[in-house]
Amino acid sequence: MRPEVRELNFLSKRKSLFTFHASLQTKVFLTFLVLLLIVLCCFLAYVNWLVVKPLKERNENEKLLTAAKISNQLDEYISSQNQLSHRILSNRQIFDTLAAGYQSTYTVEGLKQSRELKAMMFEAIGPSMNIRDMTIYNLEGKPIASYIGLLADAPSIEAYTSQFSNTPYMLQGSYMLSKQPSGKTVFTRAIMNQNGQTFGYLTIELDNAYLQMPARDIASGDIYIIDRESHVISSSSHAKTGDDQPKLLTSGQSSGMYMDRSQNYIAHYTSQSTGWTTYVVTPRQDVLGPVDSVKYISILLITALMLFSFAYIYVSSKNLLLPIRKLRSQISRIQYSNLNIKVDNRAHNNELIALNESFQELLERLQQSIEREKLALHEEVKARNSALQAQIAPHFIHNVLYLISIAAQEGKNKAVSDMCKHLSDSLRYIVSSPYEHVTLVEELEHTRHYLSLVQHNYEDDLEWDIIADESAKLIELPRLVIQPFVENCIEHAFENTDPPWRIQIRVKLYNGVWAIEISDNGEGISPDKIKEIMENINDSDERTHELHLHASGFGNMGVVNTVNRLKLMYKNRLFFNIYNNTDEWRGTTVQIIASLTKDFY
Repeated sequence: MRPEVRELNFLSKRKSLFTFHASLQTKVFLTFLVLLLIVLCCFLAYVNWLVVKPLKERNENEKLLTAAKISNQLDEYISSQNQLSHRILSNRQIFDTLAAGYQSTYTVEGLKQSRELKAMMFEAIGPSMNIRDMTIYNLEGKPIASYIGLLADAPSIEAYTSQFSNTPYMLQGSYMLSKQPSGKTVFTRAIMNQNGQTFGYLTIELDNAYLQMPARDIASGDIYIIDRESHVISSSSHAKTGDDQPKLLTSGQSSGMYMDRSQNYIAHYTSQSTGWTTYVVTPRQDVLGPVDSVKYISILLITALMLFSFAYIYVSSKNLLLPIRKLRSQISRIQYSNLNIKVDNRAHNNELIALNESFQELLERLQQSIEREKLALHEEVKARNSALQAQIAPHFIHNVLYLISIAAQEGKNKAVSDMCKHLSDSLRYIVSSPYEHVTLVEELEHTRHYLSLVQHNYEDDLEWDIIADESAKLIELPRLVIQPFVENCIEHAFENTDPPWRIQIRVKLYNGVWAIEISDNGEGISPDKIKEIMENINDSDERTHELHLHASGFGNMGVVNTVNRLKLMYKNRLFFNIYNNTDEWRGTTVQIIASLTKDFY
């Protein structure tokens, strides 16, 4: 075989390798498989960075907080002993008693001195006692009074006195905590007045039960409290002692954590007031056990999820094609007019492409049906709007003709002429193109004609004002919307109100919403009547509400018809409200608010 032929065959094979001709089932399976792997990798990263790592840090911080908590509790206990010593020193009698010098307890004066000192200690300690004993010493360090113990068993204060032996005077308020060879922990301070004169020494033997109390609530780990001389002040009940005790170190900082050779986490915290260091020794398993559990459970869940997902994706992709074929066949048979079965003889290797073409044909048929339905609904709405408007027009014409007849009887020829002109303009506005919407400018002009007609009857007793700007051209409305509300004001609002009678129409436009407010200065409407009007409007469904042509009074045919026509136009984008004014106007305000969006019929 020639080299050119071999090279051509190699290129064709290489091209066939890169051209992946797979079934739709295989493509779907591989697509979801890749997505699954991405999700699982993200889940692993999430578990590691947002669950495992923070959980480990939280467990370590809990141990540090535990050490700080125990140290703070011990500080409070030592602080209470300091306060106890202050209560002893605040009794001025103790200085007078100690100033007399040491008196043997075998003499009357010594016995009296001991009793006075014990009385002072009893008064300072009070009913609650959280110490083992309290002892008072003279300047030579000889015990002269003990609260409940024996003077022969009194703690040694040599460490305290030697600490200040090289100083010319002792620091007022200074105290020392020391561990006695007998195992007692002693609080020692000088009995010193405000002038710095020392009269003796005071020791308080701390109760080991109170020193061990903060460590009792620790569920896991050993607790050690070590003083500056590396003496164990206290430890938890199950803590190791002697040679089995772990080697405790500090990093030179007040708090921290490290791991010893036995893989124990050791958290330490040094108190600034006592100098004691609290160690919390916790086995690694107790600290990282929850972290490892989360890690292992996550791995187990991911493994199970992968196995289940592989099986589920395979079965789902295998069964996915059968419903697609059935759906394609059903869509191909859909017809809007006669539901004739359409036979699809096209053959496609890709079921989704065939399904898409069949669905596009369905959309075209549905679009034709929707257009016919919209046209029928549009004609229906126009007919209902026209019917509602026709109910209002005769009522308006009747009222105006009545006003003209009154003016004619009074011989007001010019007024009759002007009123007829205004009526002619109003009738031309009413009957011209009743199916078309009008702008708010046209509706306000019709309202002006109506108010001019009415004013011929009321003359100066009626005052009206229309406040609107150029934005009124942007608002579209059905015809005869404002005039029925104005007519209700004239006929019903001013019955029990002295003139002048005022009507104000305000138009506002902001943020794509327009509002019309029609206000009067009449006597207002009772809350029950307002509630009745709003209920009539809310109950007047577009298709089921029946109007009563013989109804009279505010809030009946004219108001309900007008709101219904606005509902036909604006649907749920309309807000209607009636309320009584609370300012100097008094009277009532009718408020209509709607959107500028023109998606109505």
